[in-house]
Amino acid sequence: MTQYPLWDQLEQLKQTEWVDLTHTFDEHSPRFSEFEKAEVSTLYNIEDHGFFVQRWNLVTQYGTHIDAPIHFVPHQRYLEELELKELVLPLIVLDFSEAVAQDADFIVTKDHILQWEQVHGTIEPHTFVALRTDWSKRWPNIEQFENKDSDGQLHLPGWGLDALQFLIETRNIKAIGHETFDTDASVDVAKYGDIRGERYVLGQDTYQIELLTNLDQLPTRGAIIYTISPKPKNAPGFPVRAFAIKP
Repeated sequence: MTQYPLWDQLEQLKQTEWVDLTHTFDEHSPRFSEFEKAEVSTLYNIEDHGFFVQRWNLVTQYGTHIDAPIHFVPHQRYLEELELKELVLPLIVLDFSEAVAQDADFIVTKDHILQWEQVHGTIEPHTFVALRTDWSKRWPNIEQFENKDSDGQLHLPGWGLDALQFLIETRNIKAIGHETFDTDASVDVAKYGDIRGERYVLGQDTYQIELLTNLDQLPTRGAIIYTISPKPKNAPGFPVRAFAIKP
């Protein structure tokens, strides 16, 4: 009998737990404040036409999505230019959800990561590092997700620039992800007038995944993250179906 090793490996993988890291989104879902909400219309229905077709009008950075390098940095790669092997990576989850529960403006710094490594070990190279804050549990309530104060200032946690530089330049990780709209904490965006962390990450010719969910269902190490997206030409990103396979 012919043996197909990859098929056997797939059957083994299907015996493990698969975790969906993607929000189901619609026209009312939380989104970056500068973006218009999605518009959805039905063009054909089964009753009248024999088939069902919709038109979705939305920005490329909507729902759980991937940011290609070109999203913030000119002359970098478009989404279609990312290699398939870049989109399947060993996954490390940094859990700072308790700190965020105490402080919505929490910023992950290099020191936080070094403290994390003292407990969990050194972060391996060529990995995808996801920041767990449990902010995704606020989905799909826009007000709770934006967490604005009386002056209209958003308060969401995020990565500090020094943490990102340490992960990419010293630990040599491949990509990052998080549960919020932006890479940076909202207070940092207000302070510097720029999304410095996101600009830095994409400037390293790599990608990130935003608006992840269900990170609380994953171990610190051992899972694999898969990121599936369409392949539009010259796009800065797109909604994705991200998922992880647990050991």
